[in-house]
Amino acid sequence: MLTTANFLQYTQWSGIATLVFAALAVLAFILKWGIRFRLVGTTGFMLVLTGGLFALSLAPLSRTVIPGAVRFSLVYDNGATQAVIAISPEISPTQLDATLRQAASNLYSYGRLGTRQDNQLTVRARTIIHPEPGISVPVYLGQVKRSLVSRENSEMTVEIYPDKFAQLPKPTA
Repeated sequence: MLTTANFLQYTQWSGIATLVFAALAVLAFILKWGIRFRLVGTTGFMLVLTGGLFALSLAPLSRTVIPGAVRFSLVYDNGATQAVIAISPEISPTQLDATLRQAASNLYSYGRLGTRQDNQLTVRARTIIHPEPGISVPVYLGQVKRSLVSRENSEMTVEIYPDKFAQLPKPTA
């Protein structure tokens, strides 16, 4: 996986290429070359590319990996304080705990809008069960709340609903 150090190195090389294209564009205008306007466009593109690479070198792109977590998919996210993930109905309570912690860590962002009363991100985990053919029922198995103020604040409140696990179908051997 690419790290911020990699993006910083790419930014340096892109910056050098931008300066080379800028020098070529100036030279093309002095010597009245026919491709001078194309070189201006290329220089502008390289400026945008260099700026993007620099921005990627500032923000970490890593995802948290918690042992025991299972795959989940993001079903709902209001961009502020609420998100819902979908998980498999064959999950255990310990796997759900790890998955909720991983989801809360991965979904944290400085850009989330918190309200004044509740500066917490709430991530709920749900699965779908089929009690009868043609009927689907969502079952919320747990939730986690974490602070929106600080990324380093690792205090998360995990709630798991054991009564909801009783509704899940038993695996057949």
